[in-house]
This record gives sequence, C-alpha cells and structure tokens, in this order.
Amino acid sequence: MSTLNGNQNGKTYYDLSGKKLKTLPTDLFKSGGDAVKVDLQSNRLKQITGISQLTNLKELNLSKNEITDFPLEIKGLRQLETLYMNQNRIKTIPENVFTALVKLKFLKLSTNRLENLPIDVKSCQDLTYLNLSNNCLKNLDPIVDLTHLKELYVERNQLSELPDKLFQNNGLTQFKANGNPLRKPPVEVCAGGLSDIKSYFIMLEENASHVYTVKTMFLGNSLAGKSTLCRSLEKGCPVPVEENDRTVGIDISEVNRDGIRFCFWDFAGHEEYYITHHVFITPQAFVILAINLSSYNVDDQSFKENVEFWIKNLQLKVPDSVVLLVGTHVDQCTAAQVLEKKTHIEERVKEMLEKHKVNLEQRRKNLPDEDNPSLNNDQINQIERLIEYKLKVLEFIPIDCTKQEDINRLLARIKNYVLNKDTFPNIEKTLPRSFYDVEKDIYELVKNEDIPKHGYVSQNVLLPELKSRHDTLDDDQLKLILQYLHRIGVIMWYKEITELAGSVFVKPSFLISLFKTIVRHDLVQELNKISPAQLKSENALVREKKIWISDYKDRASLSNVAIRILVRTELQKNYGENDEELIQEVVGSKNKKGSLLELLKHFDVCLPTKHNSPLNPKANEFWPKQVWEASNPIVYEPDACLFPHYLSDNEQVKQKWESDHTEDLNVHVYLLPEIPHGFFHRLVIRTCSLYSPYWIGKDQCMLCRGNKRFLLRECHDEDQFIEIRCKESELESSEDIQNAWIVIREIMKRLNTLTEQWQGLYQIVHSPCKAQDCNDFFKWNYWQEWLELEDSGTNPFNVGLDEILTCRYGHQRRTELLFPRTPDADLNGGHMK
Repeated sequence: MSTLNGNQNGKTYYDLSGKKLKTLPTDLFKSGGDAVKVDLQSNRLKQITGISQLTNLKELNLSKNEITDFPLEIKGLRQLETLYMNQNRIKTIPENVFTALVKLKFLKLSTNRLENLPIDVKSCQDLTYLNLSNNCLKNLDPIVDLTHLKELYVERNQLSELPDKLFQNNGLTQFKANGNPLRKPPVEVCAGGLSDIKSYFIMLEENASHVYTVKTMFLGNSLAGKSTLCRSLEKGCPVPVEENDRTVGIDISEVNRDGIRFCFWDFAGHEEYYITHHVFITPQAFVILAINLSSYNVDDQSFKENVEFWIKNLQLKVPDSVVLLVGTHVDQCTAAQVLEKKTHIEERVKEMLEKHKVNLEQRRKNLPDEDNPSLNNDQINQIERLIEYKLKVLEFIPIDCTKQEDINRLLARIKNYVLNKDTFPNIEKTLPRSFYDVEKDIYELVKNEDIPKHGYVSQNVLLPELKSRHDTLDDDQLKLILQYLHRIGVIMWYKEITELAGSVFVKPSFLISLFKTIVRHDLVQELNKISPAQLKSENALVREKKIWISDYKDRASLSNVAIRILVRTELQKNYGENDEELIQEVVGSKNKKGSLLELLKHFDVCLPTKHNSPLNPKANEFWPKQVWEASNPIVYEPDACLFPHYLSDNEQVKQKWESDHTEDLNVHVYLLPEIPHGFFHRLVIRTCSLYSPYWIGKDQCMLCRGNKRFLLRECHDEDQFIEIRCKESELESSEDIQNAWIVIREIMKRLNTLTEQWQGLYQIVHSPCKAQDCNDFFKWNYWQEWLELEDSGTNPFNVGLDEILTCRYGHQRRTELLFPRTPDADLNGGHMK
C-alpha cells in the first residue's frame, strides 16, 4: 500500500493526511488490519465507514475534516488510546460510544459545535488529556468524575459556572477556560490559572457574596461631553464641566446605585491619548459612546469620525461589549435637528453592523471553493468565531445634561440594561466574602495614611498590613485577591513585569497621573512651562529644553531628563511629594530602569532609545534564545523615549532602505477585517526591542540584524496588510536566506501574539509571486503551527519542499525564496490561490 509509512517504533502507521479523501480507501482495510496508527487529518471525510475493521488501532487522527455526525463505528475500536476529532462540525455525541473506549487516554474535540457531552464519557477513566475548546458547551458535569485528568481545555465555550468537584482532582495540572461568560469563578479569577481557581473554591466554602459590577467606559471624540456626562451620572444630577477642566488621559471614579457597582472610566478624546486606551479597555465592558449632536453633520465623514471609528475599534478589540449611544449638547439643537441626526446615526450603525456580518459570511462562503477545503479549516473557524461575536449596540438616547429629568431618564435606562441578563449575562459574580473585605481594607489603609497618599507601595509593606487584618488568609490567597482586584481595575499590580512584580498601585489614579505627564495633547506647552529652576535641578540648560521640544516635534523623541522634570512636577502638584527616591523609582536613573518607562514599554507606548551609532560589521550577531555579548558593553543609559505613534513621515526609513527589489524576501500578513488603530507601531516597538539599530517612520520601519536589512511596512490598499521584507542583495547563500527567515519568524511571532489582543481579528499570510507585475501569490497554510513547532524545540528548516514552485501564470522561483523550509510540505504547501 503506497501510503504505508512503515513501522513507527514497532507499530504499523498509515499516513493518509491531506489526500482530499471523501471516503476511506479500500486498500486501508486490505493491508491495514494490523494498523496501530492512522492519520486521516486534512481530508474531506464526512463518514468513516469501515473504520471498525481496524480492531488493533490505538491512535486515530480525524481532525480537519467535514464530519457533522460523530461516527458510531468508533466504538468498535476498543484498543483506541488517542483520538483526534478536532476542527470538524460535530454537534452531538450519542450515548454508549465512550463505554466501549475505556482505554482512551487522549481526546481532542476542540473546534466543533458541541452543545452537550454524553454522560458516558465518565467511562473513560484512563483519560489524561481532554480538549473541548471552541464549542458551545454550557456545563461540564459529565466530566467531573474523570479523576485521572491531567490536562483540560475548555476555552471559548458558553460556560457560566465551573463545577468545584472538578478541581478536587489533585492530578489536574493544566486547565484553561478563557473566553467563557463565567461568574463562578469570575473570569478574572480563572485568568490566574489552576492554583487560583482551586484557592477560590476553598475560600468560597467559608462565605459567599453575590456582587453586581459593571466597568463603564466613556468614549468619544474631544469635546463630545464625556466628562460632563460621566460626572452627572456619578452625582445623579447635572454637573457642568468647563472646557479647561476636561479629561487629560483617563479619569476614574466609582458609584454604587441600587446594589450595582459602576466603575466609571472617562477616556480623553484627543487622538494623542488613543495609544494608551488599549491598556485599560477590557472585554465584556459597558461602553457609553458620547456624540456631540451640535457639531455632528448628517454626512458620511461626520459619521465616520464620531461613530464608525469607535465602533470599528470596539469590534476589533472587545467584540463582546455593549455600546450605548448617547447624543449630547441637544440644548444647542432644534428638536427637528436632533431627530434628523438621531435617525441618520441609527440607520448608519445598523448598516455598518450588517455589512460587517455579511462580509464575514461571504468570506466564509467563498473558502470551500478551494481545491482542498481542509487547508482552510483554521481560517473558517476564525471567521465563524468572529461571526458568533455580536457587539451589542443599544438604542440612541439624546439627552440634555443640564436637565435633571434627562439625567434621571438615562440612569433608569442604564439600570434596566445592566440588569437584563440577555444583555449582560455575566454581571453577577460569586465571590468569597474575603475579596470584598480585603478591598475595603485597602481603601482604609490609604485613608488612614498607613500607606503613602499616592498608593504606590511595596508588596512587602502591603501584604503584612492586610495579613494583620485577615489572619485566616495566607500570602497566596491575598495575592489571588490582589490579582482579581487588578483585573477588575480597582488596583494595578503588574506581576508579569519582573521589575514591577514587587510593587502595587493601590490607587490606579496615580498610575494614570504618571501617564498624563508625557502622553498628552498639550505636551509641548508643558515642556515650555519648565522653569530655569527646574532645569537647574537636573543640571540642564535652557538651550537643552529647546532641543527637547524640537526633538519631540520633529522626531517624536522625548528626553529622559525632561520626563524626570515633568514627573517631579506632577508628584509635587497632586501629592505634595518631593521624594527623590520615589522619583528615581518611577523614572529611573543611569543604571536603573524606572517603573513608568517599563510600563510604557510593556504596553507598547514608547521605546527607550539611545542615539543610533554607525553599524559595526565586526559586532557579534544576535540569535534568539542564545547568549549574546556586546562588542563594547555599556551600562543602561537611554537618552530618550521614542513615541512612534507621533511620527509624521518615512523619510529617514526610505533613505536607509533605498528601494524594493522584486527578489527581496517578502511576506504579506493580512489583518482582517482591518488593521486596528495603533497596531503597526505597537508591533514596531516589540520588534525594535529585539533588534538594533533601527529607523522608524509613520508607517514603515527598517531594522538590522548583522549586515541584513529588514523592512516592516503598513499597507492600506484594497486589503490591509503588514509587509515584511529582507534585502535580496544581502542574501548571498542558502544559509543567509534561512537566517533571514529566522528573523522574519521572530517578527511574525510578535505579530501573532499582538493580534491575540484583538479578539475581532484574524490573519492570512501570503508570499507574493516575485515576477514583475504578477498579482498571484503563494498561500501559507498552518503557518501558526510552524511558529509552535520551533517553540517546542523542533527545527522547522531541516527538510525542503520541492526546489521550485510555480505560480498559476507559469512564473517559477526557488522555494526557499518564498517559504522557510519545514518538515511538513502541507505546512506551507506552495498552495496557490
């Protein structure tokens, strides 16, 4: 039989993957009766008639097929230990199948359409691995008795509760449940992993509380009336806000109304502040989008700027959110104007939401036309996931913030929406009483000045203070509560940042105030305000201040000395602090990284930088995951911080890159439906943190590794994509080419990780044909698996594809110029669109 791979570890193995099979070949049964392992993934199978004849089978892979009904014949495979059924269309599994599969140890059913699990799955008592992610499950009761489970994955289902009995299994070492509307435990607890979930259930046994919490974000353009609206809702009456008192950065407040806790986050509307919005905009939030009706024109441009921009970004970032449209400044419009503008906005919103859905469905519909639909399984599943997300845009409410009756009316509407479980299915959270008590004690510690007024405190100080009030809680339980409070925005504790893991911002407003010092629309004015006395404190000259302002305007670069002065001014003004130790902790010094700059870098807002020096051809080459030594070691002393988002041209990049060449290594990563605002520069910051030197522009970036130049470019043609290139003239050998692919892979890893932060995005990767004026391309299939392969230690460059690939128009190129080498031809496949 031609598909027999031979004996694998003494076991007969048949590889029939990617053969476009619609039925099982008869040869399999003639010569495969002794088969122990059969790989049928990436075919077009809907049924597997005859599979029960393979009575010795121990491993069966049916992933990435077109199966809708779970095959009953599988229960005849009584020796089966490993079963892959992921990425099919299975809706139900009949009872009495798993009773025959008592030897099963590994079961992967992810990315199907399962709504329930059969009760008899508990018969598989040897099961150690179970993956049920990307289904429609609402409970996990049938699997609580699987006492030998070590790994369980239930991400992106419809689970509202997890059974506590499941976590009494001490053998369970891996568990993930992201993407579920959980209230018990809340998603903020589950994000901490298995140990936090187990601690939660132990703590819950003592005393449980049911709380209603809504993070409410006020978004909209500058002067839309967000601050007036936010403060009026907070106070329950009209609160006028002067123009010079409008929000700089983000303002945070909290209000309790009728047993509902609202956490108000008022986001500034100037474009300069958008680069920090992603830090604080969280999933499943309630968004109040303020629209200034007095300046709104009934035309496409006004809708795009005031409404469409915000809704599109929410669709990409938090597609499971709820949006309430509120028209402000109605006192400056006639009744007829308000009605006309309200109608226009409602009709256009309905149209754009429908268009978004239709475009996704059309793209999904077109994919099966490929010669091998299994190659599109990942993309189909991504699109279907996006279709399932339904950004809820509620009615449009025009109000006059100067009238009490309008404030009352809006408050009543908000309460009705929030208590509607169809609109907010996970507003109610079940928490141990200690969570509430610890939060209350933190407020008291600040109020009583047991910790500094600014609330930036060492964990070594905070934990003993809390433990003295809660002697039944150990350090791990207290850290669990702190991490929960961080995730809901009550405090800020970035334990994933090594330099900040030991400190806590118990007042998020302090962190926001630090951000405000350098991320603001009037930064030039603030720099101009720096006095000679302040300059003297840093041994700086007036001439240097002029250079700071010039550098910021021309190169989006801000001196660290200027940052120190601005931060010191902010601390003195708002907190009466003149603590040099605190200032160094926040801003850093010549030999130490400051917490503020670490945070801004962590959130891809800025890039600590030194002035670029000429290339050193004798410098040691950098390789990821290998120790690198600088030819001229230096101490950490960044001159400034670069804010790529504020750059206005690409001139410097163009000079260094010179021009494109058709033979350059070239990869296009398409981001659909569109590239999010600020995405490209966040990618640039992550990449340039790894490679140097670099030159950054408005929508281009060139970086170097050794003597090779690489270009990143944001492209907005009919489709939007990130282009990654490497200069052909600098690739003299196959080794050079493969080393260049390693760099491209590192860039793509960062791009892929960044994309995960936008739930409403999906990616397609192509290598364009290199012939002049040819529009054809080579499609990358399973490219994310390529990234994972090398992460697991496998070398993906050790086996080549065909030496030459041909596009549909007959143009030929060496494969190594189009794809990195990989051990699996189907990974890239050379498949043509």
